[in-house]
Amino acid sequence: MEANNISPITGHGTTNGTNNNNDNQLEGNPNKQSLMLVNNSIHKTLSLLHQLHLTVSSFNVASQLPLLQRLNALVTELDTMQKLGDSCNIQVPMEVVNLIDDGKNPDEFTKDVFNSCISKNQTLKGKTEAFKSLRNHLLANLEEAFPDDLEVYREIRAKTAAESKRTAQLQNIVPNGEVKVKKEM
Repeated sequence: MEANNISPITGHGTTNGTNNNNDNQLEGNPNKQSLMLVNNSIHKTLSLLHQLHLTVSSFNVASQLPLLQRLNALVTELDTMQKLGDSCNIQVPMEVVNLIDDGKNPDEFTKDVFNSCISKNQTLKGKTEAFKSLRNHLLANLEEAFPDDLEVYREIRAKTAAESKRTAQLQNIVPNGEVKVKKEM
């Protein structure tokens, strides 16, 4: 019978020396590797805490040495977790930490941010529509008052728009002003 090998990086098992897809994805991404190492350390710490709880709950004189060993192992693992955590660049908003401290679900923060974005989007959409309406109203009034000048304005505006579009294409800029980003493969 052949043994399964456990990868020290991912904690995933492999058979016959072949890597699974998760191992291949993690090898090229140091951020994911660091995160996986922290995740494994968290699991190990939780396991040590469970073992420590069992030892303390059934404590007697004979279990003093295992208790000290588990405490030392816990301290060592917490130190390891701290060092591994320093290599991860993850930023968690304080609101999420406060929600967790209050015993609430952190998904509430995501829901609130999402709802706030929807609200701001609707407000911005309303402002955009108002400006479009104002522009159309002004153009209609200008066409009545200065029909010849409006045609010159439209020609200049068309040339300027074409130049802006051409420049944006040369600089990989999307019409809304953002830069195109190549997708990683």
